[in-house]
Amino acid sequence: MSYAELAVTTNYSFLRGASHPGEFVTQAHALGYAAIGIAYPGDRPAYGRLCRLLSLGKSRAPKGECFLSLSDLVEPQYREGLLLIVMPAGLENITPILTRLGPDTWLAASMLYTGEDRRRLRDLASVARAARVPLIAVNDALYHDADRRELQDIVTCIREHLSLPQAGKRLQANAERHLKHPGEMIRLFSAAPAAIAETRHFAGRINFTLDMLKQNYPHEPVPPGKTADGHLRDLTKAGEQQIAHYFLTVHDIVKYAEGRDILCQGRGSAANSAVCYALGVTAVDPNAFDVLFERFLSAERREPPDIDVDFEHERREEVIQYIYRRYGRRRAALTATVICYRARSAIREVGKVFGLTEDVTGRLADTVWGHHGGGLEEHQIRQGDCDPANLAVALY
Repeated sequence: MSYAELAVTTNYSFLRGASHPGEFVTQAHALGYAAIGIAYPGDRPAYGRLCRLLSLGKSRAPKGECFLSLSDLVEPQYREGLLLIVMPAGLENITPILTRLGPDTWLAASMLYTGEDRRRLRDLASVARAARVPLIAVNDALYHDADRRELQDIVTCIREHLSLPQAGKRLQANAERHLKHPGEMIRLFSAAPAAIAETRHFAGRINFTLDMLKQNYPHEPVPPGKTADGHLRDLTKAGEQQIAHYFLTVHDIVKYAEGRDILCQGRGSAANSAVCYALGVTAVDPNAFDVLFERFLSAERREPPDIDVDFEHERREEVIQYIYRRYGRRRAALTATVICYRARSAIREVGKVFGLTEDVTGRLADTVWGHHGGGLEEHQIRQGDCDPANLAVALY
């Protein structure tokens, strides 16, 4: 009997998960899992509904939060095709919630290792029967391997702005939130084998894959009697079939900025293509450089080019508001960039967790050159005026 883990929090959930998605997948494959997953649209249309649901929750909440209500989850315009696993914090009043959520809902059962797991599993099974929803086994993994427990504690402390001695019960109560061998999960849920079987049934319901996604561009207006490709040919004098609407969109935004003396410049290989040069998106003439056309538009990638345009930051908001007016707020969006920890910033943040003062972490950070690096070498620790034998520094 195999097992699929369907409750996984990766480090894409910033300062919550302690393993990369790839590490989870590799470990799951090594353990012989049937599947592993994070979010569950059953098909491509359901993925779109999930995106709209999350957009709704984000629009109500401050940065980094997502506010959704039970009524949102039962709305057909969002819920159709979505498979929902309810992770109960407690059993009080959970039955009417499960009943209202209706079909394609599962109740999760996990082990808390408090000495009450058998009784709790029995109670969860009773609730699932009363609500007529399947019980599904999960391990609610936060990291792929047990060795990541310490890192999980560290990211928790960074998130909560606490040192390790201050964290107390905000840390996980045990080191069991990692991927376990399917045999171990089967043993843990020996009193509810159907909950293990349900993991494979759940995974089998999902027909959506990320390669189903493609970019859909708005159709730019073109002069009467012309097609988009024809209009683009006239603008660029290139005489080739291109991804017309996309180039026209970029051209429109750049021309808006130029018309208001907002400084802008295309950046990167796609922006330095012949079409972008002819459209005025970039001032770089690609004929002056020995580059391959495939850098700009590669058939193997099966996707359009990614044209980056920089606008002067003092007036960037004007361009953003134009885009909202031009396409509507429901069809235009800002993407967020999360900066990964580099060596120096990681040293400072982790040092706070271990109770090191800012002057100490500052000296240690100054021993690291560049953006990348692994652990600190002994000579770097001594260079930072620290004792490698100190317990806090050794853990660090």
